[in-house]
Amino acid sequence: MKDYATQAIRNVAVVGHGGSGKTSMVDALAFVAGSSKRHGRVKEGSALTDYSPDEIEKGYSINLSLAFAEWEGAKINLIDTPGFLDFAGDAAAGIFAADASLIALSSTAGVEVGTEKVWRQTRAFGHPALFFVSLMDKEHADFEKVYTDIQEHLTPKAVPVEIPIGEGLEFHGVVNLISRKALVFKKGTKTGEYDETEIPAELTEKYERYEKDLIEKVVETDDALMERYLGGEEIPHEQLVTAMRTALKRGDLFPVLCGASELTYGMRTLLSEMVELVPSPAEGESAHGEKWGTVEKIELKPTDAAPFAALVFKTVSEPHVGDVSIFRIVSGSVKNGSEAFNPARGSLEKLNHLSVSQGKDKIEVDILHAGDIGVVAKLRDTHSNDSLSTEAVPVVLPRVPFPDPVIHMAVAAKVRGEEDKLSIGLTRLAEEDPTFHWEHNAEVHQTFIRGLGERHLDVILGRLARKFGVHAEMQKPKIPYRETIKGKGEGEGKHKKQTGGRGQFGDCWIRMAPLPRGSGYVFEDGIVGGAIPNKFIPAVDRGIQEASARGILAGCPVVDFKVELFDGKYHDVDSNEMSFKLAGILAFRNVAPECKPVLLEPLVDLEVWTPEGYLGAVMGDLSSRRGQILGSEPDEHLLRLRAVVPEAELFKYATQLHSLTHGRGTYKYAFKQYSEVPPDVAAKIVEEHEKEKKEEKEE
Repeated sequence: MKDYATQAIRNVAVVGHGGSGKTSMVDALAFVAGSSKRHGRVKEGSALTDYSPDEIEKGYSINLSLAFAEWEGAKINLIDTPGFLDFAGDAAAGIFAADASLIALSSTAGVEVGTEKVWRQTRAFGHPALFFVSLMDKEHADFEKVYTDIQEHLTPKAVPVEIPIGEGLEFHGVVNLISRKALVFKKGTKTGEYDETEIPAELTEKYERYEKDLIEKVVETDDALMERYLGGEEIPHEQLVTAMRTALKRGDLFPVLCGASELTYGMRTLLSEMVELVPSPAEGESAHGEKWGTVEKIELKPTDAAPFAALVFKTVSEPHVGDVSIFRIVSGSVKNGSEAFNPARGSLEKLNHLSVSQGKDKIEVDILHAGDIGVVAKLRDTHSNDSLSTEAVPVVLPRVPFPDPVIHMAVAAKVRGEEDKLSIGLTRLAEEDPTFHWEHNAEVHQTFIRGLGERHLDVILGRLARKFGVHAEMQKPKIPYRETIKGKGEGEGKHKKQTGGRGQFGDCWIRMAPLPRGSGYVFEDGIVGGAIPNKFIPAVDRGIQEASARGILAGCPVVDFKVELFDGKYHDVDSNEMSFKLAGILAFRNVAPECKPVLLEPLVDLEVWTPEGYLGAVMGDLSSRRGQILGSEPDEHLLRLRAVVPEAELFKYATQLHSLTHGRGTYKYAFKQYSEVPPDVAAKIVEEHEKEKKEEKEE
């Protein structure tokens, strides 16, 4: 393909709520531009950027994917991102790597929760944004309603640069408010061709209203134009476009366009607007990285002359290829076959088969310039969020701020003996997806997986089976309960065994007492007069600790208690360390049940962000989960609710919060402390433990 310099590159993240037409739009843009030879469709499993088996099966985007469109001397890199919140990590990576966002909105649904989230991310990064009202050919399409939605819920700085001619089945053209022409799409067109005509009479009033709105919003961003406009002067087309481009770059204006991707209607004007309005990487500000191993800041200009630096913002594992690294060049250029240095891992990587992606196809190139986006396969030690640079100037770039996991489940292999394969698969998937975490919890003997939602974890298990041949199932995660005592007690533990030669004998007396929460375990040696020889006393301690780890009520570790060993007996021949360890175990088992044992559960500090209208429902739900509400306060456009909640009550809370707030609520939590479990809840936990013990014996 043609070599594109930095000034001719446009990096655009295509974002929006699930089902808003993003993937169809990317497919149509590449096809209309002639950069892709096939016009695919999502519902047929042939869309350009939805090519993985799980995407084809489910019918929606799961992964970040790349395509490009060559148009009017420019290369537009299109970063297609998933719309569902379970895959918000890829949306964050796409927006972070781009220079602008193209926000798709369904003509029937308008602003949805996913739209709000990607809008906030776009603005957080300070990126320009264009809105595209898609699916204008669908029944109940309503451009004006969507435009009003954008102004009310996202920004009053949005302004249409084109309006539709007809809606729904009658949609057949657009009026361009800048060129002052009607673009009527040719019937049966495959690549969005249109005839340029005069504005239909029936649209004159609407056109004049929108044109006035456009001109006023554009001149408001430029004092010189405002003065001329107020003086009655007509502003030329070229100056309007220049002012709009400057205002878009500053975040003072956000153009709104419309079309129907499957029909390719509106794709040509959208391509032209992206080339004309979206800034190239050359117009961006210099990035700043840190010299590896120091706090020294290094300025990285978006030019080929600067030292090479790039960020791998996504890693994808592809069949028959292996790991494919997708990277954005921040500064410098890179040639096919050259070496790049990964400072964080201290390794050199060979960039063989340097390519750009057109969906699943990789097109090899000789060179990529500053600001471009490329892919390379089979890097040995480089993963998502790693930086690549030169050895002479080892730079670490700012990383993609991926969202933290909000849901966790236990997972187990369906076939015994596949635990190692499960661990290997989970490790590889975590390297590919930074929003997916896993760990093995030795205390509860479960493997935990963490992600952004149930749909996310379901996809992870599908990939485990398909890529690594491990069939796993999700289970309810066990809670790491603790036990403690509230009363005092004392008693004996005697181990005596005679089998005809040398026997076993150990006898100890202990006192147990509770300690304040968080004190742990304390052992006191109160033996006087040599009742138990010093060499056997540590064995008693070990026995008590071993027994306490197995619990009193429900098999949970016992904490926050003190044991005093105050008396005992030994035998000159039959006593040994093992005998006294067993005596310690017996002493604990005899005394602990008499010391008013209770269950403890982990409590968490929970923070929930919700729109004000859902606050009552969220508080009511937390109260039903035994939560203690601490208060709420405004936090930007949401309310932040603080509460203390038992960890056991947060199972599938992400799903419930999503339902209560229509997807607009988020939360995070951190461990606070252990607290006593209410008696009725404790009784159920003990009953469940006894049931599990019985089932294990039967097996």
